[in-house]
Amino acid sequence: MPTRVILITGANGGLGEAIGRAFLQESADNFVCLGIHARRDRADALAAEAPDRCACFQLDVTQPPGWQAAIANILASRQRLDVLVNNAGHHQDGLLASLPTEAWSQVIASNLDSVFHGCQAVLPAMISQRNGRIINIASLSALLAPAGQTNYAAAKAGVVALTQSLAKEVARIGITVNALCPGYIDTDALKAMGEEERKAAQSRIPMRRFGRPAEVAAAVRFLACPEAGYITGSILKIDGGIL
Repeated sequence: MPTRVILITGANGGLGEAIGRAFLQESADNFVCLGIHARRDRADALAAEAPDRCACFQLDVTQPPGWQAAIANILASRQRLDVLVNNAGHHQDGLLASLPTEAWSQVIASNLDSVFHGCQAVLPAMISQRNGRIINIASLSALLAPAGQTNYAAAKAGVVALTQSLAKEVARIGITVNALCPGYIDTDALKAMGEEERKAAQSRIPMRRFGRPAEVAAAVRFLACPEAGYITGSILKIDGGIL
């Protein structure tokens, strides 16, 4: 497999770290760019494991100028960009009747606007290459919206629709666009659950366990590989059978 350059946003979380590690393990020729905004301990540790094949950089995914600068830097140093994984996002859950306006706007910005800005920023390079892979991390909440997540579910449903529409726009150019909808994945967000809450959540999963970040990362890696070139506009749920 020829050298590929992969950009992963939200790379300091457990899922972002697993995705970065999967690409580093896939090929010694891969170069992985880890986009981070606030904390960077995990991303720095991963980059330190392969300093010649992995780099961290600041990226506020809600700001178009930040995207433009990041892509310009990647192209200046690596001359290409093959894969974008839009993984950044966050929750601010609450019932709609009392949801602060900023909780709505911030969640929409970090989960949906970020995907729009990211896709728009990478498309010129991918169109020039006539090849590229975009994988958007949505959520099972996009397909099975729970109470208390009107903002997050709406944002992730928007990611699903954006993915399907963009896939049609760029299919003839050799660019694929797909989305993943993870369910309960054992990351820091789930570790904050109490024991009874964890048991209740697991009881709703037919497999009776939480997913592992590496299982999501494996799906990302597959959708990014050359052999997945005929898969586009697809929405893949990774949820242990919930839906």
